[in-house]
Amino acid sequence: MFRDIFQDSIKFGLQPFLLCATFILWWLNQNELWIYPILAIGIQLILGALEYSFPARNEWLHNKPYKILLSCIFVVTYVLTAIVVLPLYAQYVNPILTNIRISIGFDIWPGSWPMAYQVLLAFFLSEFIWYWLHRAEHRWQWLWRLSGHGSHHAFKKLGAINAGANHPLELLLVLSLPSAIVELVLGAGLAVAGSTLLVLTSAYLAHSNLVLNEKVVGWLFTVNKHHIHHHSVVHAESNTNFGCAAIVWDRIFGTFSNGRTLETGVAPTEPSLWEIFMMPIKEPRDVKTAPRNRWI
Repeated sequence: MFRDIFQDSIKFGLQPFLLCATFILWWLNQNELWIYPILAIGIQLILGALEYSFPARNEWLHNKPYKILLSCIFVVTYVLTAIVVLPLYAQYVNPILTNIRISIGFDIWPGSWPMAYQVLLAFFLSEFIWYWLHRAEHRWQWLWRLSGHGSHHAFKKLGAINAGANHPLELLLVLSLPSAIVELVLGAGLAVAGSTLLVLTSAYLAHSNLVLNEKVVGWLFTVNKHHIHHHSVVHAESNTNFGCAAIVWDRIFGTFSNGRTLETGVAPTEPSLWEIFMMPIKEPRDVKTAPRNRWI
């Protein structure tokens, strides 16, 4: 009986609790750099423990070597972000975006709003930009290959840790861009730091192997059922639910799907780690979900 009560608590309360807790902990420590890795790692540990004890799909439980491998990819992803992507953006991209705002006199950010409202606004605006970038990756084969997005879709068993399994090219060229635009072109500033943590938390939940409620929170935020459907091996199903953290844009622009997902991945079999890394250059022959349009 206690197990059933706890599972219901996870189903109905976990996603809103983690989103609220993420914002509160960031708001209380927003000037402390340690809050970012602590929250990223802490939420992964919580979700990993819950997935092990209450998996939605038992067949998706990762064995220990595979879990260690994905954890290493997760760590490498965020180390690359800290020591490569952020410095490159600071040196080359950020000045360009800042100059765009200055040159057109774009000073519309509601800086007088309470920080909670600013963070939510930054969250949904960055997800609006990501929605169209992500949709473009699935529309044009050249962008799919250039960004290495197929690597993220290659895994057959999903869990929260898969949210960090992205190709370095995508991390550099696509994933970091929405927040940079909102921060520097729209002038959101500090609010983007809080919204980025909300995006990460929502993305972790969206990949999780748990049973989560979709009835209320799923109108605005992406629930894992939605995003798992986007990871479907069926081409038509993978071209839905492009909002990794905010599903509201899919609802507005007609790409939302609430279908059941039988199998994930890009092909009937999962490529090797080396094949996944090399997908921008050479994709496995049996790939099913790659875009069919090369240029238009």
